[in-house]
Amino acid sequence: MCGTVITWRGPAPYHFLRLPPEDGAAVEAVAAAVTYGWGMVPVRATLGATTWTTSLWPRDGSYVLPLKDAVRHAEGVDVGDPVVVRVAVLGV
Repeated sequence: MCGTVITWRGPAPYHFLRLPPEDGAAVEAVAAAVTYGWGMVPVRATLGATTWTTSLWPRDGSYVLPLKDAVRHAEGVDVGDPVVVRVAVLGV
C-alpha cells in the first residue's frame, strides 16, 4: 500500500499511514476473523528494510497503520512523506 505519513496530535503525537479505500475494504473482509477487540487488526508491516508487528486501527471507514518513531527514524520518513508499506494481516 502507498500513502502519505500523517500525524495525530493527541496527548502524545502519533504518526500513521492511512490505508487507501480498496486496501481498507480488503482488510474489512477478514477483520472479523482476526480482530482482538475495538476493531484492531494484527499485521506485520515492512517499510524499506524495517519490519515490525503492530495493529491496524479502524478510522473513518478504513484503517490507519501506526508508524513507530523507531521505524520512521530508521527509514528517514517524516510527516508528509509518501511511502510504500507492505502489510500482511496476521492470523488469516
